[in-house]
Amino acid sequence: MPIEELADIAALSLFYFQRLFARLVKKPVREYIKLRRLAYAVASLENGDNHIVDIAVKYGFGGRETFSRAFKETYGLSPSEYRNNPVALNHFDKPNLLLNYVMIDENVPLITEGIVLEYSRKTLDEPVHFLGIEDLWQFKSGKMLGERTGVSEPAAIWGKFYDVLKDIPSCGRLVGVSYHGGAPEGYSTYFVGAEVDHNVANSDFTRWVLPPREYIVCQYEAENFDQLVASLGKMMKFTRYWLKEHGLQADGFFPEIYYNSPSKTSFAYMEMWIPFKEREDNKSEVL
Repeated sequence: MPIEELADIAALSLFYFQRLFARLVKKPVREYIKLRRLAYAVASLENGDNHIVDIAVKYGFGGRETFSRAFKETYGLSPSEYRNNPVALNHFDKPNLLLNYVMIDENVPLITEGIVLEYSRKTLDEPVHFLGIEDLWQFKSGKMLGERTGVSEPAAIWGKFYDVLKDIPSCGRLVGVSYHGGAPEGYSTYFVGAEVDHNVANSDFTRWVLPPREYIVCQYEAENFDQLVASLGKMMKFTRYWLKEHGLQADGFFPEIYYNSPSKTSFAYMEMWIPFKEREDNKSEVL
């Protein structure tokens, strides 16, 4: 659909429609349309019966060369490379603009577009121990999940973890957590592990500990696991907004805790345990 028609539907001039769209979505209209078309095209590429040129035409790219160039610029590999070796990709999310303007109190669920968010404060009295693996992933400054595109490095780390999970005497939950650790500039450390008893030791694996303290816990549900993953970026952006509106800021790491294997599409619940502190700008206002 031409941008002029979209502007007419919104009852705005073309100039104001494009300005408003860019302010709300943080992308120009044409760039956003291209990124969303590419996200849909990825699913078609996974079907080996579809010719790449047909996929290109179906999603409005005109031809294989134009489609391949846009795909590689966005994801860092060509459509053929992806088809021959499928990897997890990060897409630019379809925005949920409601999340930019709705605020909820603690212990009050927010239901929107098939997901449920609820925030509460919890105090952890005893440390929780996890054993697993860690690796580095390249961090793009200012780009959160749902805003950045390319191959998902954390997903690859989860894949390595599942290869060794059978060797970990797990007693419960799984965790994925990003933190600086000893990462060089431009990178973060990402750990994936399984909960173990505190006295379990295994030198083949890395230990990560969720320390005792007070947390803001974001409980996050979706209709199925695919939707849970697809909406994770929106949840994280809303969480940043929620903390700011409550005069708080995250204090370090952001562990995602799963109560079942996130590889199962029937699983649709996770918690993010966020250590927090008072925002620095709040302190200056008080002084």
